[in-house]
Amino acid sequence: MGVEALGKPWNKRSMEALERVDVPGFKEQEKFPMVFVLDNIRSMNNVGSAFRTADAFNCLEILLVGITACPPHRDINKTALGAEQTVAWKYFDDAEACLSYIKEKNYTLHLIEQAHGSSSLERQVYPSQEVQAFVFGNEVFGVSEPWLKASASCLEIPQFGTKHSLNVAVTMGVVAWDFISKMLSEKLT
Repeated sequence: MGVEALGKPWNKRSMEALERVDVPGFKEQEKFPMVFVLDNIRSMNNVGSAFRTADAFNCLEILLVGITACPPHRDINKTALGAEQTVAWKYFDDAEACLSYIKEKNYTLHLIEQAHGSSSLERQVYPSQEVQAFVFGNEVFGVSEPWLKASASCLEIPQFGTKHSLNVAVTMGVVAWDFISKMLSEKLT
């Protein structure tokens, strides 16, 4: 069986054919009601990946907390590929200051953490009119204590292999896609 028998030939789309929105257009378009909270993320590559993922999924904003680095920085820029220029962000010295902001904005708070009593991500239902803030914790220690005490929701990504965790940047992509796919499915029904 030759290569030609495997299926139709796929042709990659050019950058022009993707018809991506430009930076001013992105900043003005309506965002999905989703916020990333980066709690003491130590890797600037993970921070850059967060910006890139937030851009790809049209995230409302990113909240950077504690030791999490802020743009501009070459290590963030290297993985963000310009998304640090498009996605709105704010920095907070600590979790308590960020929690005050989240309460003021009336965001619904979800921890992404392996914890006793956590809910499996695929079972989560999101009220469409509320902004959902997802807290992603430090690569070694997870979310810090103030978040554990403040959130009524703790979500966990099911895993089936020998490792007990995913890279935080990968986790952000999984959570963002879960949220967006549920929102899009809701609009179609």
